Amino acid sequence: MPKLALRRKDDALVFAVRVAPRASRDALMGLHGAALKVALTAPPVEGAANQALLELLAKALGVPKRDVAIVSGHKGRDKQVAVCGVDEDALLERLGLG
Repeated sequence: MPKLALRRKDDALVFAVRVAPRASRDALMGLHGAALKVALTAPPVEGAANQALLELLAKALGVPKRDVAIVSGHKGRDKQVAVCGVDEDALLERLGLG
């Protein structure tokens, strides 16, 4: 069974996200390989999808938006995201993967 690939970097958890922009709704879609698949209504223009991703993840994880950051992949569908303020078990549970 596939599993979200998590790694710790300083005080943050880092994981891969696969974004599907211009979807019919914002939603966490489960796993895409070892990455979290996220559907976003926002288009991939001028950072709109990146902002929507940060807001959706912060809300789902119950952390302030400032505690969620895109580490790499700002211009592509495949991104690395870092989250502070949540442990591994809580993160997996809140993303519906635990």
